[in-house]
Amino acid sequence: MRSSSSFVVTGAHVVPVSAPAFDGGAVVVEDGRITAVGPDVTPPLGLPVVDAAGAWLVPGFVEAHGHVGIHEEANGWAGNDTNEMTDPNTAAVRAIDAVDIDDEGFRDALSGGITSIVVKPGSGNPIGGQTVAIKTWGGRTIDEQLISDAVSVKSALGENPKRVYGDKGQTPSTRLGVAKVIREAFVAAQDYRAAREAAAAKGEPFTRDLTKETLVRVLDGELAWDQHVHRHDDIATALRLADEFGYRLVVNHGTEAHKIADVLAERDVPVIYGPLFTSRSKVELRDRGIRNLATLAAAGVRVAITTDAPVVPINMLVDQATAAVKEGLPWQSALEALTTNPADFLGFGHRVGRIEPGFDADLVLWDGDPLAATSRATRVWIEGASVYAWADGTGVTTPRW
Repeated sequence: MRSSSSFVVTGAHVVPVSAPAFDGGAVVVEDGRITAVGPDVTPPLGLPVVDAAGAWLVPGFVEAHGHVGIHEEANGWAGNDTNEMTDPNTAAVRAIDAVDIDDEGFRDALSGGITSIVVKPGSGNPIGGQTVAIKTWGGRTIDEQLISDAVSVKSALGENPKRVYGDKGQTPSTRLGVAKVIREAFVAAQDYRAAREAAAAKGEPFTRDLTKETLVRVLDGELAWDQHVHRHDDIATALRLADEFGYRLVVNHGTEAHKIADVLAERDVPVIYGPLFTSRSKVELRDRGIRNLATLAAAGVRVAITTDAPVVPINMLVDQATAAVKEGLPWQSALEALTTNPADFLGFGHRVGRIEPGFDADLVLWDGDPLAATSRATRVWIEGASVYAWADGTGVTTPRW
């Protein structure tokens, strides 16, 4: 990340998300971190002042499930590194090694107020690989935008992996086979962990296996299990596997999750729901509906919202939230689904998603309620650095190099 700025925002309608909104006061940013927030905060002398003039100041949004940078827009096959579909178990591959941070989708993200994204491999394999959480702008390389490369492993149940490998005439060609691949991989990882520990106890050399090493990190709770899943029966399989191996499950998409919302709530299994703006393009999506998100939240399920970008343009993340409010999702729940929730259940909620002292200064000024259809993001900061501004009818992104 480039060198950060220090400044004070005054005169805003501030929405911290995790605390009541307030008018006036100040939000103080020093060296890229928020140091003071509140209606009674007096700005320190000597810091530049940004007069928000009544605009809404909210945390930068979090896209919890996207493929920006590894499925580049307008680059065809040359820019598509989403799936390594040469083996059903590619746990060792890492999204960080394939992200082009100059993909146009990252500029779109800024215009939609999105400052963080978890980039994930696709859903062609039962076990697709490791995800990465990054800021959407500000570095010369992905390493300078890194939030965490220890977030989760992407997995897929249902139509996609069975179609990919069924077309190749190999396992898995059925839901039975997909579950088998995952189960066998975790049993092998358990055996590997035991053998590694035994070798360490004896002081003996041990040959490392990157695939098994990754799955051991899931078993040990270091990495979440990001489960691509749509149908309710596949969600039941996801729960069964999580119970069997004890890993931390996060449901991705969850098209029919509303059918067993009480079960997910009881187990505190979060759902990254969406994308909302798609057609019923395959059997798994027959029961898709924006209202299903409100049903999940009402049952007590912690939810986030995804565009699955570039499936839906990433800047429309907030528009999906607006549509969800129209269909019954409470306003506060919608805002949490874009900020605190995804950051919390993917493991970096101590840095982003809130306007609180100690958090990264990832801030967005909106010219009105961000969940109102006509509102626009007019200014974006990431770690205190100004990265985007809307002026004279044009969005201007701060040059990367």
